[in-house]
Amino acid sequence: MILAVLKEKSGENRVSLVPEVVKQLVQQQVEVWVEEGAGQGAFYPDAMFTEAGALLKPRGEMLQKADLLLSLRQPDREDWEQVPAGKVWMGVYQPLYHPALMQQWAAKKFTVFSLDTIPRTTRAQSMDVLSSQANIAGYKAVLLAAYTYGRYFPMFMTAAGSIPPAKALILGAGVAGLQAIATARRLGAVVEVFDTRPAVKEEVMSLGAKFVEVDGAADASKAGGYAVEQSADYQARQTAKIAESAAKADIIITTAQIPGKPAPILISKAMIEAMRAGSVIIDLAAATGGNTEITKDAATVVHNGVTVIGNSDLAGAAPADASKLYARNVLNFLKLILTKEGALHLNFEDDLVKGACIVHKGEIVNDRVKQLQPAAV
Repeated sequence: MILAVLKEKSGENRVSLVPEVVKQLVQQQVEVWVEEGAGQGAFYPDAMFTEAGALLKPRGEMLQKADLLLSLRQPDREDWEQVPAGKVWMGVYQPLYHPALMQQWAAKKFTVFSLDTIPRTTRAQSMDVLSSQANIAGYKAVLLAAYTYGRYFPMFMTAAGSIPPAKALILGAGVAGLQAIATARRLGAVVEVFDTRPAVKEEVMSLGAKFVEVDGAADASKAGGYAVEQSADYQARQTAKIAESAAKADIIITTAQIPGKPAPILISKAMIEAMRAGSVIIDLAAATGGNTEITKDAATVVHNGVTVIGNSDLAGAAPADASKLYARNVLNFLKLILTKEGALHLNFEDDLVKGACIVHKGEIVNDRVKQLQPAAV
């Protein structure tokens, strides 16, 4: 089997496989092709891939001849239209937000695995790309906030007087939120945390943060680390609690997303206007609309002296380690669909293989994507 690693679009520095993983696949008799410069942005030069046993190939040949194509982001139309029917794609394609594209890929009779849809079970932890990348995003979000914030994070006591510590509010205690808590605490901030899942309270407190509680939340234990929609009454009480904490916060990190739907608005314009000038908000849900009323994806907005940074791609700000973790996720998933001799064997009896598959044999096979109408895109 020929496995091809495509170079990502401009602006994406990560790469789907790293040399150490390529070496393992080659030992398993998989022929690995890598596009020239595919790993350059993640600090993996072509020579490292060839030393690991990969072959450098032009993009056109890879699109025509590879059996399995790895592209972390959605490939451009001009690329996937060149690929013959029956080929397999693997990446992080956010199918719930792009049902029309999934229909087009079904028409091409591709098989498409989107690793962000793998069921988030204990067995799937080693393949959980959402967790591996969110961990980095939470870390980078705090560092970006610290760099942007015009004051110290930790408390300082000097001969010239004392500087109080920054107050941080983390909205969402999933993987990104927990890493943000840990990083903010290491930098010396006082941290408050809000999450609709009472079950995370103990973990939040173990990291040295205060957990802000609002009673009556809908059960989010089976939402795979995402937020779930809440009742109007709960939302009103939630808003009041968040407003109280936001008014005192110097730094806010927001992480709440609902699969297939716009991110919930947690920070209103009025809340931002009540914050101290110089405060910073990092919105990790910007790609799906954002958790503030004024978030713009991939952009920085300054409102009433408060800087709001919409950035859903912070994992890419640490491309070497992000690529290494992602490549290991890919390798662990490939073990489910490759034989010991390196041949492709799609075992749809496996719930993880079935859960990650969006398109197969000309049809959309993922139930949640099936229910979406292309017109909604």
